[in-house]
Amino acid sequence: MADTDTTDLRLRLQREPGTEPGRLRRAWAKRWVRILACLAGAGLAGILILWFMVARDLPSIEKLRAYEPPLPTTVRDGAGMPIHSYARLRRVQLSYDEYPDLLVKAFLAAEDRTFFEHSGVDYPGIVAAFITNLKSDKRPIGASTITQQVAKNLLVGNEVSYIRKAREALLAYKIEDALTKQQILELYLNQIELGRNAAGVEAAAHAYFDKDLRQLTLPQFAYLAILPKGPSNYTPERGYDRAIGRRNWVLGEMLRNGFISQAQRDAAVAAPLGTAPRQTPKFERAGGYFVEEVRRQLLGRFGETDKDGPYSVYSGGLWVRTSYDPRLQVYAQDALRAGLLRYDAGRGWSGAIRNVEIDGDRWQQALVNTNIGLDYQDWQAAIVISRDEGAARVGFADGDTGTLPRGNAQMPVRGQGGTAFAALKAGDIIAVAPAGGSQWTLRSIPRVSGGFVVEEPATGRVLAMQGGFDSRLGSFNRATQARRQPGSTIKPIVYSAALANGMSPASIIVDDSFCVDQGSRLGKKCFRNFGGARGAGPRTMRWGIEQSRNLMTVRTAATVGMSNVTDMIQKMGVSTERYPPYLSYALGAGETTVLRMTNAYSILVNNGRALNPTLVDYVQNRRGQVIWPQNWRACERCNAADWDGKAMPRPTIRWRQAVDAMTAYQMVHITEGVIQRGTATVLRDLGRPIMGKTGTTNGPTDVWFVGGIPQMVAGIYVGFDTPANLGGHIQGGTFAAPIFKAFAQKAFEGLEVLPFRAPAGIRMVRIDRTSGQPAYGTFPTSSDPKAGVIWEAFKPQSEPRRTRRATDDLPKAQATQAAPAERPRDSDFLQREGGIY
Repeated sequence: MADTDTTDLRLRLQREPGTEPGRLRRAWAKRWVRILACLAGAGLAGILILWFMVARDLPSIEKLRAYEPPLPTTVRDGAGMPIHSYARLRRVQLSYDEYPDLLVKAFLAAEDRTFFEHSGVDYPGIVAAFITNLKSDKRPIGASTITQQVAKNLLVGNEVSYIRKAREALLAYKIEDALTKQQILELYLNQIELGRNAAGVEAAAHAYFDKDLRQLTLPQFAYLAILPKGPSNYTPERGYDRAIGRRNWVLGEMLRNGFISQAQRDAAVAAPLGTAPRQTPKFERAGGYFVEEVRRQLLGRFGETDKDGPYSVYSGGLWVRTSYDPRLQVYAQDALRAGLLRYDAGRGWSGAIRNVEIDGDRWQQALVNTNIGLDYQDWQAAIVISRDEGAARVGFADGDTGTLPRGNAQMPVRGQGGTAFAALKAGDIIAVAPAGGSQWTLRSIPRVSGGFVVEEPATGRVLAMQGGFDSRLGSFNRATQARRQPGSTIKPIVYSAALANGMSPASIIVDDSFCVDQGSRLGKKCFRNFGGARGAGPRTMRWGIEQSRNLMTVRTAATVGMSNVTDMIQKMGVSTERYPPYLSYALGAGETTVLRMTNAYSILVNNGRALNPTLVDYVQNRRGQVIWPQNWRACERCNAADWDGKAMPRPTIRWRQAVDAMTAYQMVHITEGVIQRGTATVLRDLGRPIMGKTGTTNGPTDVWFVGGIPQMVAGIYVGFDTPANLGGHIQGGTFAAPIFKAFAQKAFEGLEVLPFRAPAGIRMVRIDRTSGQPAYGTFPTSSDPKAGVIWEAFKPQSEPRRTRRATDDLPKAQATQAAPAERPRDSDFLQREGGIY
């Protein structure tokens, strides 16, 4: 009965007019209703799908809040002055308050005049752009607001599609909710790319006008404001008229929006563009090989881009404090270059630096792409554009051209014959110097090269580094990358092993033939002195080092044991790998670098304390926090203007005792004799305590000098990149040492004359310089470097002693004569001389 009642009720509802189920059924029964419903469902589904495509993976605004623009790494010298910047885009980050008001108005007039009114999207502009795109089959244009450009550049990307534009618009709304208008403008003006490798308006001000942003004028602000639309379209070199027209349009828009007055607009329109020629920032012309070596070290530690971490070299905004001394760098650079040119003089033209293909009239681009340049005196790199019988036409990186007359290129071509002018061809990149007017003279780049390093022994800081003639000719750094045989500069380290194993500076070593049996297969090996000099018989260790006698060196190494010698070589960092225990390594047969040899001598000067040579003092992140070295601590009172009465502050320096302090001082004292009466007497007239050693390898293929004073030690080598004979007249003492002298004459000027400080325990004893025996009755003199009696440094209980005879055994008259009332004492002399340090 209940089921029947329910059925009847349902039937009545279907039959009664005005009831809901009946109305829906009748509406759905109509075809047009079903079509509309399907269309509405499809539209809703499309909207949902579109929303999913647009909103999917939309970046978080928190990413924008935490955004830090890629900033270049700035390198500073030892005094804190900027010397170089590692950057693919130049950028200087400013806050909104630092932007001039006219600059902001110029960008608003050019890019988004309603920026402070809209909520992120310009609807009228979007409609106009949509209509334009329907009428054109070219690249779609947009009406992006500044907020949308921020979203595109920092979060969305630059893909050309309507989906990207929709994502950009949606993100713009979110940005406007999260950030203030001022914060959005700050992001925009800091990150927008404006050409000439400049990102942000401050970098662009320097790139285009060589001024700070706050120094620019109204027309210059207007010029910067046209660059976001396409910097290459408005370059002063190729689009001057377009740039003027677009700049004046911006000025007109500023007037129309009430940003400037008519008088301001008229004066600005009348002004020329006023841009500066494209150039490398001034402070980036310094450093050369030094800053390139710093870059290598930073890349190895922090990586290249932001993908490698937050402190990358090209994005991390690091501040790098180095030990670079610009004054010493110039002296080292000039001295090495002068030596290379002196060797190369009279040998003919060395040939073109490089040859490149020239595509029609695009010779300037071909030259610029090589990145070849010269900073020696007034020399410049040029490209040969064409050549006829009387002259060659040459071009330069700035677009200028000049003439190289036949008469200015008549030097012979090295190793080929004929004149250099006849050998020139289009595409040759050559070195030239001005000859008056638009004429130039050909110059020859030396084929021989070398390396030069200056180090501070007390800290291990590298003060200067030159790795060849010019770093812009090639990045290969011969100071750190060229592995060369050190020749006789290894001998002080060999003899240091002997001193550490019981010998003394007065030990007698025989300078005579020395042969070793190398087995049945190799036979007997006999050593000889440099130049085939005959042996001089029994001589002191000091004499052997001063005169660089090979036979005495190998005999000493054999006596002490080559394992002890190679141990000492490795302890002093000459090689990362242990040399084989062969006697030839005692004469410099192993390979090392100038930097390693300079550091080894610095260890000797530093009383045997070893410090790793460093170019970087510390690295700071963009907020000023020191991120390397780890556990770095500032020396709080080291920069105090005056003494505060407390103990002297000293920075923490971590070192290891590589060589016994007394052994190290003995060797320093001996190598002072190399300057006074040995193979480096060319340095004697510098008039101060200098230690050092010359070196000449077989051939000779390389010539060396390593040495210095307590404040600095330098190392030099000269040789061809592919080892070749330099010529028999070239030796360490006659070629490398004079290069050091040219450096030292300027570098030592104004430095206090200091003796090398002896460690506690050293005994200074008068000896006969020839025999090594104690001397009595006379004192050494500093006026005669070849005096028979000298001071020698001994360890306790190692000094030579004279056998004393009893007075009773002597005749009475002689005994009386041998006992003077007051005998001069060494201590009296030392006090008069100010002590021995």
